[in-house]
Amino acid sequence: MKQKASVKQSRQRYSDEFKEQGLRRAEQEGVATVAQDLKLPASQLYAWRAKAQQRGQTSEEQRLQNAENARLKREVVRLEEEVAFLKKAAAYFAKVPK
Repeated sequence: MKQKASVKQSRQRYSDEFKEQGLRRAEQEGVATVAQDLKLPASQLYAWRAKAQQRGQTSEEQRLQNAENARLKREVVRLEEEVAFLKKAAAYFAKVPK
């Protein structure tokens, strides 16, 4: 039996700054040109772009959710004040002789 010699390839890791610069260049010059310049497969730039868009959507969703939470908290405070007023009114009218 033959034993295959395993060649261990190390994965290249790129900094966030490098990725951002590559994506900016890709927007201006085109993905194919930048990928060739940086010696990357074009699919890598597309993957970085998709991930960046997903992060952007996530932060947008969080911002919308925070705004909705703040609105709901204000509504709760208003309703609690209304309930307190109605309790006082009910107590007043319960005491008034008929």
